[in-house]
Amino acid sequence: MPVLYDRLLKLKEMFNSKFGSIPKFYVRAPGRVNIIGEHIDYCGYSVLPMAVEQDVLIAVEPVKTYALQLANTNPLYPDFSTSANNIQIDKTKPLWHNYFLCGLKGIQEHFGLSNLTGMNCLVDGNIPPSSGLSSSSALVCCAGLVTLTVLGRNLSKAKLIEFSPLRATDVKLPSGAVFVIANSCVEMNKAATSHFNIRVMECRLAAKIPFLCGGLQTGCWNSGVCHLCILFGELLAKYKSLQWDKVLRLEEVQAKLGISLEEMLLVTEDALHPEPYNPEEICRCLGISLEELRTQILSPNTQDVLIFKLYQRAKHVYSEAARVLQFKKICEEAPENMVQLLGELMNQSHMSCRDMYECSCPELDQLVDICRKFGAQGSRLTGAGWGGCTVSIVPADKLPSFLANVHKAYYQRSDGSLAPEKQSLFATKPGGGALVFLEA
Repeated sequence: MPVLYDRLLKLKEMFNSKFGSIPKFYVRAPGRVNIIGEHIDYCGYSVLPMAVEQDVLIAVEPVKTYALQLANTNPLYPDFSTSANNIQIDKTKPLWHNYFLCGLKGIQEHFGLSNLTGMNCLVDGNIPPSSGLSSSSALVCCAGLVTLTVLGRNLSKAKLIEFSPLRATDVKLPSGAVFVIANSCVEMNKAATSHFNIRVMECRLAAKIPFLCGGLQTGCWNSGVCHLCILFGELLAKYKSLQWDKVLRLEEVQAKLGISLEEMLLVTEDALHPEPYNPEEICRCLGISLEELRTQILSPNTQDVLIFKLYQRAKHVYSEAARVLQFKKICEEAPENMVQLLGELMNQSHMSCRDMYECSCPELDQLVDICRKFGAQGSRLTGAGWGGCTVSIVPADKLPSFLANVHKAYYQRSDGSLAPEKQSLFATKPGGGALVFLEA
């Protein structure tokens, strides 16, 4: 890893210049790209991420005081210092150091620690920020690993699964194709906008309403829509103990019904109407008051939302979850037209994100079209959306011409409105996981 070695040497020099000492160890955590499976993880479904070569590096020196000093090689991110035993996270501001504090505090709370040692940390990263490549998650992961290393603690695999229940299955990706990341150069900060939170709430509401449509709690609130409830009523009849107020995720609805994702799409057609729901209709459905909806179900940043597109969000979630399973199956069976089939699923995913989940933007749609035009078998937005990156599957023999044509078509337009950025367009392959490097 010659490139990584050079970065570590440079980071060591910068650390010495900043703190007047040599770091004791370094921590690395990669970014990741979600190949397929967008906005369905918090609904209970599997996704297919891939660690990329771009990463976050942190040089660390434990100190004998309680002072925590954070610095960043990027001058856009100012220095920060605080007491390691008085970690306060300002949730109202998406400041870069808050992500480090979250990782540190998570380890502190997990082990029930009260006294933490101080440390000097210098952060470096080459993951494009606000691009959907999980730069913030990589920083949180790094901070947690930094804290564990300073404390001399280990987080075993069993503990990790218990702490955050995860199951991972290896998927062998096609050898005759590469994945290319293209940055739209449009940033969308999830922490500073409500788009993401509204979608989460719409999915949660979409999971609750069908239980009422089945007549299990308050019955149908309007005879004019009873025909929408018939299928759900039949499917839910044997689950009379179900309570809508306990259901939080769309996957729970499928699990309780015991039916396939394809069948859930049919159920969604009958149980939810395509027209947006307003708060009053949701209240009639759930048999609650507007005040109860606001205080008991809606989050603070969704309490003033006037329309909820439950049908569209549920359709995206169930269809996207099915595409993830189809993607995995194709990779396992490896048919001759494997790359074409995977590309078609990625194209379908983008259309669903654009039309059903409405998390795309004009620049992303344009970039996807350009990528497909110049040889990508499939292309889609990746990450939260509303900006950020696309991921494309490109036959390996077409990669050089693909990169040149996309760069010319999107990043070198005649109006000069989008100047090329470092790390805007690059091919990537599966990268390694988080690591700790000890100073010799």
